Amino acid sequence: MRSWPVPPVPSLPGRGSRVHLHDTSTGAVVPVGPVEGTATLYVCGITPYDATHLGHANTYVAFDLLGRAWRDAGLDVRYVQNVTDVDDPLLERATATGVDWRDLAASQIDLFRADMEALSVVPPQEYLGVVEAVDLVSAAVRDLLAAGAAYRVPGVDGGPDGDVYFPVAADTAFGEVGGYDRATMLELSAERGGDPQRPGKKDPLDPLLWRVEREGEPAWDAGDLGRGRPGWHVECTAIALEHLGMPIDVQAGGSDLVFPHHEMGASHAHLLRPDSRPFARAYAHSGMVAFDGEKMSKSKGNLVLVSKLRAAGVEPGAVRLAIVAHHWRSEWEWTDEVLATARERFAAWSAAVARPAGPPADELLASVRERLADDLDAPGAVAAVDAWVASGEGTDETAPGLVRDLVTALLGVELAR
Repeated sequence: MRSWPVPPVPSLPGRGSRVHLHDTSTGAVVPVGPVEGTATLYVCGITPYDATHLGHANTYVAFDLLGRAWRDAGLDVRYVQNVTDVDDPLLERATATGVDWRDLAASQIDLFRADMEALSVVPPQEYLGVVEAVDLVSAAVRDLLAAGAAYRVPGVDGGPDGDVYFPVAADTAFGEVGGYDRATMLELSAERGGDPQRPGKKDPLDPLLWRVEREGEPAWDAGDLGRGRPGWHVECTAIALEHLGMPIDVQAGGSDLVFPHHEMGASHAHLLRPDSRPFARAYAHSGMVAFDGEKMSKSKGNLVLVSKLRAAGVEPGAVRLAIVAHHWRSEWEWTDEVLATARERFAAWSAAVARPAGPPADELLASVRERLADDLDAPGAVAAVDAWVASGEGTDETAPGLVRDLVTALLGVELAR
């Protein structure tokens, strides 16, 4: 699957510091990525049954900042992202709208690509749909069965026998990603795609690995597994292990993926590669974006779509500024005032870097680097640029160009020309 074009990332003088990031599994801010060499990042992708909303954009911009800070510190970055282009929500939406599920997925993936390009997100080197990775995922499920870390359950309500599940008790580290108690895990499993009430499972928390074929659903041949399709969590594990190895430097996504998705994915990896654990050295989770007082989500329908903002004439750089003005881990709400402030800031920054000269900017570059190295403090970086813009005219003819370049390279905001 193709991704999208790489945006301009100007070279800057000097080099940034080693990045420190909040790790969900420990609750501490820890150094992430090697001192030199290649840093690895896996960010869970979309389920393409609706267009990119600001909650999605918040996540992908957050971890784009991480990749930019890593590169500025002299590291190569190996970045992988999936697309869950076959799953229950997609199939349900396709049925409800009378659109073939493949066509629905393709149209929404195209929109997502366009939105990511507009927001200047540096694309992953590997961008894979589950449909093109079914052989990879089914092989992982067969490996888990062979290792005694998977089991089959009988059909229920007239369904076929043979769905394959993962026993969470098989992983001694299960629960360490999110640190939730069992009651919370059960509640979140029911809310987020699990089936704790499914009869025949060894533990209500055990997640689905392989769903055997049902009439009217897409299915693939998978050898001894029979025809069927992958469960949700194992797809990311299989793709990450194939293209990044283990341990990954950072496994990332929205905070709603801590459990069950990242918890289960890590346990799958621990049983598939028992000599290489942990699955990830750090787990990073971006905050949720609200609208009209509730978390923005497809299920609620309270969406602010990036594509509609662009169609309405909002500058993509202003949308990105609205996002980076909030700390990546914070919960915040999209409002007309947030957008208005971002558009005003975008205009002010664009005007400032268009001047023939300005105040010296070397200290600004150092400050922005320092803020991003400290848990991706983009709001602190934005405040530093605001202060430079507000300081007025100066005599340094190189400063406006340097500020334009640092804003583009480190914050990913392409200012107007």
